[in-house]
Amino acid sequence: MNKEEAKSRIRELTDEINRHNYTYYSLSNPVISDQEFDLLLKELEALEREYPDLLSPNSPSQRVGGEVAREFSQVLHSNPMLSLSNTYSIEEVEEWEARIHKIISEEVEYVCEMKFDGVAIGLTYQQGLLIQAVTRGDGIQGDDVTANVKTIHTIPIHLKGSGYPDLFEIRGEIFLPHSSFSRLNRIRAEEEEEPFANPRNAASGSIKMQNSAEVARRRLDCYLYYLPGPDLPFATHYESLQAARSWGFQISEYIAKCSTILEIFEFIQEIDELRKGLPFDIDGVVIKVNNIRQQEILGNTAKSPRWAIAYKFKAEQAETRLLSVDFQVGRTGAVTPVANLEPVLLAGTVVKRASLHNADIISALDVRIGDTVYVEKGGEIIPKITGVRTDLRPADSVPIKFLERCPECSTPLVRAEGESAWYCPNRTGCPPQIKGRLEHFISRKAMNIDSLGEGKIEILYDNGLVSDVADLYDLKQEDLLGLEKTYVDPASGKERKVSFKEKGVANILKGIDASRSTGFDRVLFALGIRFAGETVARKLAQHFHSVEAIRDASMEELTDVEEIGEKIAESVTEFFSKQENLDLIERLKNSGLNFSVDPDFFRYKGTELEGKSIVISGVFSRFSRDELKKMVEAHSGKNTGSISARTSFVLAGENMGPEKKKKAESLGIPLISEEEFLRMIDRE
Repeated sequence: MNKEEAKSRIRELTDEINRHNYTYYSLSNPVISDQEFDLLLKELEALEREYPDLLSPNSPSQRVGGEVAREFSQVLHSNPMLSLSNTYSIEEVEEWEARIHKIISEEVEYVCEMKFDGVAIGLTYQQGLLIQAVTRGDGIQGDDVTANVKTIHTIPIHLKGSGYPDLFEIRGEIFLPHSSFSRLNRIRAEEEEEPFANPRNAASGSIKMQNSAEVARRRLDCYLYYLPGPDLPFATHYESLQAARSWGFQISEYIAKCSTILEIFEFIQEIDELRKGLPFDIDGVVIKVNNIRQQEILGNTAKSPRWAIAYKFKAEQAETRLLSVDFQVGRTGAVTPVANLEPVLLAGTVVKRASLHNADIISALDVRIGDTVYVEKGGEIIPKITGVRTDLRPADSVPIKFLERCPECSTPLVRAEGESAWYCPNRTGCPPQIKGRLEHFISRKAMNIDSLGEGKIEILYDNGLVSDVADLYDLKQEDLLGLEKTYVDPASGKERKVSFKEKGVANILKGIDASRSTGFDRVLFALGIRFAGETVARKLAQHFHSVEAIRDASMEELTDVEEIGEKIAESVTEFFSKQENLDLIERLKNSGLNFSVDPDFFRYKGTELEGKSIVISGVFSRFSRDELKKMVEAHSGKNTGSISARTSFVLAGENMGPEKKKKAESLGIPLISEEEFLRMIDRE
């Protein structure tokens, strides 16, 4: 067989194997035997070995994985990957529907679907080929896990049929079926490894494994449920899912169109009864407005679409005994009581601790040491005590008295009017507050200094090297070399050792230095202003453009900003009223951090980069990398984390990664400077 004949046969085998994959995995209706399928696959693999230049990354032979990723590149979502608002009663669903009818006066149809308990994923297809798979991440950007996702047989690499857009995204949920979960834990037990607590945890861990061959062995599965984005050729959500099914996607059969609350509730009852016998986990039902035009009118909040809601099934409940209560101090100074329990199995995990929230909850429950208590998982995630078996209460029990002094520094606790939490006001001298602020500052969503993870902050603090976040930028190699600490890992109970060696120290200092280019909005979030989360920090940065403008803003000016209420405005005002915070900001500014943004930055919009995929690498003089990424988006371009043949150009700064540069040059991809880029989008 010559090369042309091999090319033709590879194409035939690819089409045939993809067709059999779909009938076997998605339709559960195989039309050939396993042996016949294996023979086809072996023939394909033999031809690809003989003609390696004909091997496509989208070949069905690549389903077994084999790619090893040292790290996952970050990818910005073209449309934010929002979370759904949760509800636990039909009355709350009725309230949601009433809010919709305040905005939409015409008739509204709904689509009800299962809420899969797994890991959200976004799949991008170009001309019918899977080109990228990205996790939810923080909703704005996620991890590129394309190599791992290609090992999931129910996710098509090549689409079938016709009528799909040239470029589109479809979203769904990756999960581990019960059979795969049982098999995986059986193997782990044989190898004397800790079993996974539940299928969701196993799926989440599997999709982020570095070796895709190992991911293939985990036998993950996936259902798709949503096509986001404008300009899709559909009038309704239901229609889009039926089209997606015809293209080869696995779409759940448990979907119903409903016109009334009664029909919605009947579907919820049906699925609630059905879920115990399903071969995978679900935790509720998702209700969506069917008409896409109506979805667009309803829009989104900062976190959730207004046109969809999740009805969560009643949480599983267990009884156990309260052994003791610990009091933990967070980075804001809030003191939280945590219950220590006799271990009990609850919703697939062994629960040993549960939140008691605050003094008011303890008082309302009248919970006491030695009580038999009811434990639930709030939203089936966070364990909490919801009730007490007073009939089993020990005769000598006494009410739990909330602490009057901080358990860490003995400072008298305070409680603000109208708030339920007690606080330690010793912000600058209470160890867990200081360490908590440091850990928040270096976190991925803030300054992203991941080289300082794994307990290293605690070592720096214990050795007197850092007492606030500005101290991080004064660290030198000689300060760090040789530091070490042995501790017991609370998860495994095993003794572990953290050491600062030459390579690790170099990475820490490099990570700290790289954080100087972080955008103003994330720097603002990293400061840890109470109630100022990511969205609030972004809104403040976009509105005021500099830390000085925020500092000088009145309450009225602050509450004029979208999504900034009185409570947040008071917290921001209080933060900037304290000299210690102003001094800290001054030190951080002197260390080179960004505390302003070009006032014109958020005003520019355009289509100059439409259809272009752009990689940003290196350090830039005028804008941070975050700001440049936002410019790419504002001008209709797409940010990608890794260089491929589809990359349009690399925006290259100083100290660009040598491997990226080498790959770009080998593929003939242009490297352009910051100045060239700004001229390209007419910013010069």
